[in-house]
Amino acid sequence: MTLLNVSTLTRRSTLVAGLTLALAGCATPSGPVNLADTIASNPALSTLNTLVVQAGLNDTLRSGGPFTVFAPTNAAFKAVPAAAMAELAKNPEKLKEVLTYHVVPGKTMAADVKNSNAKTVNGANVALSKAGDFVTIESAAVVTPDLVATNGVIHTVDTVLMPPKK
Repeated sequence: MTLLNVSTLTRRSTLVAGLTLALAGCATPSGPVNLADTIASNPALSTLNTLVVQAGLNDTLRSGGPFTVFAPTNAAFKAVPAAAMAELAKNPEKLKEVLTYHVVPGKTMAADVKNSNAKTVNGANVALSKAGDFVTIESAAVVTPDLVATNGVIHTVDTVLMPPKK
């Protein structure tokens, strides 16, 4: 009797585990999603996601493109002085200027980066460089390259870049 109960319990547990995995698979997207949703789904980019929404750039990153986004991580935003973050929070245009300084038109995978300048969406130039697999944009190092989205690609970076004064 005990063996039957253990066997039945094992089969039920296996069935429950299988159904759980099947349902979890249904709940996740089967392929890439747009840039805005890719940023929103990445826990390391939650600060960036909040700021993108605040700056009114969510729709652009959802439907525009293609873009290459050099996305500062939460740790990168923590390194920005509190006074600078407070100023950005008060000034949506300045915030938009800073965020669009991290975006380059077109889709550039890390392997395709050349040592050159690129014009950002905000109109300023940035220096891109590559040494082996190591990619930088200005003073920021790419931490995680090639997060592919339907309308571009995201490379997470370790530094928030401030655009030059106009």
